[in-house]
Amino acid sequence: MVKSPINPARVDFVTLRLFCAVVQTGSITKGAAQCHLALSAASRRLSDFEAATGAQLLERSVQGVSVTPAGHAAAQHAMRLFQGFELFSNELADYAEGYRGHVRLWANMSALTEFLPQALSDFMAHQPGIRVDIEEQLSGDIVRALLDGLADIGVFAEGTPADGLTLAPFRNDELVLLCPRAHPLAKARKVAFADCLDHDFIGLNRGSSLLELTSRAAAESGRPLRMRVQVRSFDAMCQMIAAQLGVGVLPLAACKETPGPRGLRAVRLIDSWAQRQLLLGYSASRQLSAAARMMADHLLMPANSIGRPGLQP
Repeated sequence: MVKSPINPARVDFVTLRLFCAVVQTGSITKGAAQCHLALSAASRRLSDFEAATGAQLLERSVQGVSVTPAGHAAAQHAMRLFQGFELFSNELADYAEGYRGHVRLWANMSALTEFLPQALSDFMAHQPGIRVDIEEQLSGDIVRALLDGLADIGVFAEGTPADGLTLAPFRNDELVLLCPRAHPLAKARKVAFADCLDHDFIGLNRGSSLLELTSRAAAESGRPLRMRVQVRSFDAMCQMIAAQLGVGVLPLAACKETPGPRGLRAVRLIDSWAQRQLLLGYSASRQLSAAARMMADHLLMPANSIGRPGLQP
């Protein structure tokens, strides 16, 4: 049996937006109000949409509407169409303003401090028509932003749950133990993480891949992680450690400027997990714009080749 394709002329964005609003609110009345349509016009559009698809998408009752399996599939496709249309609109707006593209890049502090400045400087020098918005965030927040469409490209730590993303290795990142110079652990050149667990720790808040990594390492050693203070940023961690409230595990790049002025010392960790991988990721279900694709390709170039010309729009 040959399936009849949907006639595109019978489906428009107003109807798709209405259908998604009805699915989200569970009510034709509320969906019509969100889309500024009369109830009768909204009902007629929904009936025509179902006729065009050849399937029942909504089950109507006095309590409201419920979505059929076919309706769920239709809603997912409609949302992808809206995301594509939003990307289309944003890129055209950038062109109208003289830009050839717009990229939203979210990265953790380690990547922004050590690896991204030179790579971004080179990229933007060769692509002056591309506008780049950069945000520093925790790894878990970066993944959520990529999945929600708030960011185009993210750089975050390996080990962060990242289902739904396309991933590629970016750079290696070394973790160290940061402690006050007067602390007993500061006398060592290298230290095992298990030998640090007798001391109080300063760490990041929940959602941090670094917190999950150190908590897992403590559990594997059979010792509790004595977390005394949790903060939002690496800088706040350094301040708490300088106040002698505990020690902490940070990326080496995050404390390069810190130890001397604040009386702190970075001690290398001998544990294998202290050499962690940073990943570059983007949504697997959302196509990258041309500008974002160029940036991703550039950032994934080998570190020793960053700075070579040759990228073309």
